[in-house]
Amino acid sequence: MPDIRRATVDDAAALAEIAERTFRDAFAADNNPDDLELHIANTYGEVQQRREIASLDGITLVVEDDGRLIAYTQIRRAPSQHGDVEIARFYVDRTHHGRGVAQSLMDAAQNAARALGGTTLWLGVWERNPRAIAFYEKCGFRDVGSHPFLVGTDLQTDRAMSRVIPPG
Repeated sequence: MPDIRRATVDDAAALAEIAERTFRDAFAADNNPDDLELHIANTYGEVQQRREIASLDGITLVVEDDGRLIAYTQIRRAPSQHGDVEIARFYVDRTHHGRGVAQSLMDAAQNAARALGGTTLWLGVWERNPRAIAFYEKCGFRDVGSHPFLVGTDLQTDRAMSRVIPPG
């Protein structure tokens, strides 16, 4: 199994690259190219990743295989009606789907959420992403509503999913 570790600011460039690539892989076919480019420019740059890695309100975990990032998640304190800690991003490179990477990363994300003082973990997942929804349900998340998600200028609907973080 590849190594899971906490990201450092030295990972910002590699994290920006995998973040952009996995977002494109997951959503390019179903979104307007201009909106996709605007979202990527505003969300996945190296400066933004460095800022998110350094944030005291979050933990970025990366999965490395042979010195290359193959997956990542960003967990942050983000109180809402759905929970107190959010999985803001959770992506696995498509070449590593079906290999157990996502489940290992989810276990690590839960531990990180607990380290942030969380009791309920929540996330948003695009309502048109049945594969991801099925994975999160397998991990114990339940649909608890919806919330808007902006891709460029396109206002979309994410399903909000939540689960209690067991004591550990």
